[in-house]
Amino acid sequence: MLIIAPCVVTLSWRLEDTLGNLIDELADPIEFFYGGDDLLDKVEEALADQEAGFRAKLHLEPEHAFGDYDAGLVFFEERALFPEGLEVGMQFESLPDGCKTDGLPLDTIYTVTEIYPTHVVLDGNHPLAGIALRLDLTVRDVRAASQDEIEQRSVGDSSIMVLGTAPTGQQRTH
Repeated sequence: MLIIAPCVVTLSWRLEDTLGNLIDELADPIEFFYGGDDLLDKVEEALADQEAGFRAKLHLEPEHAFGDYDAGLVFFEERALFPEGLEVGMQFESLPDGCKTDGLPLDTIYTVTEIYPTHVVLDGNHPLAGIALRLDLTVRDVRAASQDEIEQRSVGDSSIMVLGTAPTGQQRTH
């Protein structure tokens, strides 16, 4: 089956920075919705009209991956606004009531980067923002998308967030 939207592709990959430092390796293949919200545009471009067995080595500049690093998305908030047990690396899909920083995007995941007795440092940048990447990927399978997947524009539960938002092993809080 050719990779034509909408469909589901099963991928494995090795992701590195441009110095060859390993960022992520997906040895066990995972399904992604092709033609929706699961994959970066440049990855979809490389996969177009290919089939199972296809391999590609992509170089992704920040503007084609997770964007440039925006220092304006790093800010402080009062420690008292956050739950007990707060840890560096925890992520929040929305900020707690009472946050004072104005103008922050509402559709951003914020990561706790530092914790002090009176305040918390949060970063709304994707962990790979500002980094050029090398992606060596292999298409393991291609199948027709289900009606639910087409409506969601996503496989839904493929929470591999290297090509999404959250780094592996980090907690996310709603």
